[in-house]
Amino acid sequence: MELAELLEIRPGVTAVVGGGGKTALLRALGEELARRGRTVLLCASTKILPFPGLENLVSPAEGELRAALADYRLVCAGAPVPGTGKLTAPEVPMERLAGLADYVLVEADGSAGRPMKAHAAHEPVIPPLANQTVLVVGASGFGRPIAQAAHRPALYARLSGLPEAAAVTPEAEAAVLRTEALHNRVYVNQAETEEAFASAAGLARLLDCPVLAGSLRRGEYRQCSQ
Repeated sequence: MELAELLEIRPGVTAVVGGGGKTALLRALGEELARRGRTVLLCASTKILPFPGLENLVSPAEGELRAALADYRLVCAGAPVPGTGKLTAPEVPMERLAGLADYVLVEADGSAGRPMKAHAAHEPVIPPLANQTVLVVGASGFGRPIAQAAHRPALYARLSGLPEAAAVTPEAEAAVLRTEALHNRVYVNQAETEEAFASAAGLARLLDCPVLAGSLRRGEYRQCSQ
């Protein structure tokens, strides 16, 4: 099975939130779906860097976006964030975007490059039209101190019930995810060793949602729960 099938990505809007690997997940899914002949729009509801090697449209009109999707099938679009080189949400409303592309994949928060994340009150920015929210966890964060592994470490520590100096465990991550309750399913990225898969499986046992683990870099995936 391919990644989109394993994550049950459906036509329409999918939000991706959490820690390490959101942008890579968007690209992997987009390229896979485009190979199947589908049209895919990659964008952000917060901020995202343009994708190297892809068609990146800055403030496109609806007609320009429709033409680009017909020509390339996979495009990124958004409005510029001055002085950053990043793109924020496209100016075309999400309702219209969902009618232009078969799939709209939205990066709905940032994590400052950290593998784990706790969300502030204003995060994430999940589009109301999203039919699913996939939360990404970076397996490289397991075993590292919360202060190093988590974006917003003080909040992560409070939600997990541990000090910031404590190591991230599957139990700690599960406590954060259960309390926030933002996701429909979890993808554990960077799982390239049996130890990492064991941590992902331990997390899956503590959650009431599907959990997939694997490596976007290697293109290898393993279902941890149904």
